[in-house]
Amino acid sequence: MTDSHNGFQKDARRIAYDVLCRVEEGGYSDLVLDAALKAVPALDPRDRALATELVYGVLRRRGSLDFILKAYSRQPLKKLQPAVLCLLRMGTYQLRYLDRIPDRAVVHSMVELARRCGLDRVSGLVNGVLRTMLREPERVVWPHPERDPLGWMEHGLSMPRWLTQRWLADYGVAEALALAETQLTSAPVTVRVNTLRIDRQTFLDHLAEQGIEAEPTRFAPEGVVLPAAGDLQRLPGRDQGWYQVQDEASMLIAHLLSAKAGDRILDVCAAPGGKTTHVAALTENRSEIVALDLHAQRLELLSEGARRLGCERIDVRPCDMSKACSFLEPHSFQRVLVDAPCSGLGVLRRNPESRWRRQEGDIRTLAHQQQKILHHASTLVAPGGMLLYSLCTTTKEESQDVVADFLQRHPMFTPIDLSSLVAEAWQPLFDDKGQLVTRTGVHDQMDCFFAVGFYCQPECSF
Repeated sequence: MTDSHNGFQKDARRIAYDVLCRVEEGGYSDLVLDAALKAVPALDPRDRALATELVYGVLRRRGSLDFILKAYSRQPLKKLQPAVLCLLRMGTYQLRYLDRIPDRAVVHSMVELARRCGLDRVSGLVNGVLRTMLREPERVVWPHPERDPLGWMEHGLSMPRWLTQRWLADYGVAEALALAETQLTSAPVTVRVNTLRIDRQTFLDHLAEQGIEAEPTRFAPEGVVLPAAGDLQRLPGRDQGWYQVQDEASMLIAHLLSAKAGDRILDVCAAPGGKTTHVAALTENRSEIVALDLHAQRLELLSEGARRLGCERIDVRPCDMSKACSFLEPHSFQRVLVDAPCSGLGVLRRNPESRWRRQEGDIRTLAHQQQKILHHASTLVAPGGMLLYSLCTTTKEESQDVVADFLQRHPMFTPIDLSSLVAEAWQPLFDDKGQLVTRTGVHDQMDCFFAVGFYCQPECSF
């Protein structure tokens, strides 16, 4: 693929620049980057790695990069053209956070990139800001982590101020700082071995034969941790359905559902299907599973994944579970999973743009939506059945408050001590109420997840 302005071959920086601009316009970094890299299959692996590093690094560090740039830019950053700010952030990230590229090469490459992108008029600005940054590093005075933890988390650890305030209040200074630091790291690459096709040890043996170093996850019995994302391209067995890319915390949820062969199971927010297909594997394709989602296009991904993994008896249907689902018979499922749409604040490593897009006001709106979904899902649980609520966030409103509201409005349900359903080795993952609460950096490198179970009393009347 050639540069649109002067025929240059696209390189890592141009790819990263294009992706970052698309993300600023509303695109999702993982999807846009994946498409951009697929468009240049002959790109050197080192350039692919650099493009990936630049995209995710700039998005994760955007708060810190803007703090630095304010010390050198004569114009307020809000007045800069987004494309120009993109260039400056990329240059600043390379100068401040990458040490394998010579400073002069960084400045030269960013000035040339500005020209190649048709931004000749700002090439002087890019050159001046970056060179001044090198000459006068003392202009940037960082907040002190101990004296000003709020300022350090916001600027030094690149966290939105509103989320910083929440984490400090919820976790205290030490734990909040530790959690914020983990969100600047790359998430591990984990896959769930599909036990309908192969067992974990055999899969690990195949990886070893390919020279791929991998290790089993600590908690999830099907999980495998890979050393780098690039190894996904070399993994054996993709077309044969040997594995599914999935975080270890996400793998725990299907186990907590405690479904058994013969159960009728409902997954109300199923797409893209990682947990649905995991439940199918755990029940060895001997349970009827109904998978719902609001978006029909996402359900197509679920169906494709189910076919690849050899998952059977999954009935895929579009449905908005914030409303009553009329085609489902009330109280007819022994197990109901609500993996609810949420703020996603527990997976900021994987979706770094979320920290800048998500606003504090969104939390109340999402919690209200979760309450409605949970209510409608509860009407489908059979007496004596189980309702499991899970999400990947850190907010009290979406977890504890939603649970309290649900129990108050639905006295026929009682909370389940989920820790009693699993092995002793899993006990550190639960709080004193038996709720799953994983936190990155505390429980290995798993994402932050929350899950609680409810038991529908056999004698209850609806």
